[in-house]
Amino acid sequence: MKKAYLAVIMLAFLQPVQAVEIAGRQFEDVITIADYPDKLQLNGVGIRYKFFFKIYIAVLYLQEKNKDVKQIIESVQARRMVMYFLYDRVEKEKLVASWLEGFEANLSAENFRLLEPRIQSFNNFFETVESGDVVLLDFIPGMGTRVTIKGQQKGIIEGADFYSALLKIWLGDEPIDDDLKSALTGND
Repeated sequence: MKKAYLAVIMLAFLQPVQAVEIAGRQFEDVITIADYPDKLQLNGVGIRYKFFFKIYIAVLYLQEKNKDVKQIIESVQARRMVMYFLYDRVEKEKLVASWLEGFEANLSAENFRLLEPRIQSFNNFFETVESGDVVLLDFIPGMGTRVTIKGQQKGIIEGADFYSALLKIWLGDEPIDDDLKSALTGND
């Protein structure tokens, strides 16, 4: 009887694994990423719309939840941006054009010029994606930005400055979607 009572008490104090559901997909509240020992926390999740179409679910993980956009962008800690595609098919050319547009809108001409060779390398990793495909953009301190598409690691772009510039596409002064920026930072 004592064992059963103890088991009930222990179960009452265990916290279940939390998940956030959006557009029928669940995203864990806490994750780990390969090559990095610490856990990352779900900071925010939202849907990228273009016109009236759902393009992808964006999910931002940080070491600690944070609503301060500047701190999120300038951090040198591990971070992950997940893009879970909902739209039927997004051609590589459209993805690359969107990346370029986002970088150009949020970087000074000088910063864009300095990052341009790495931006080109980043764009070369991409391919056409379809509904259900996942893109992982991980920043790993000491390593750089690791790009994984459809479960295949495509490469690494060196420098924390590159990941900061990449995050500005969603979180910068000219984000691709103001509502998505608010959702990713928990400021919605």
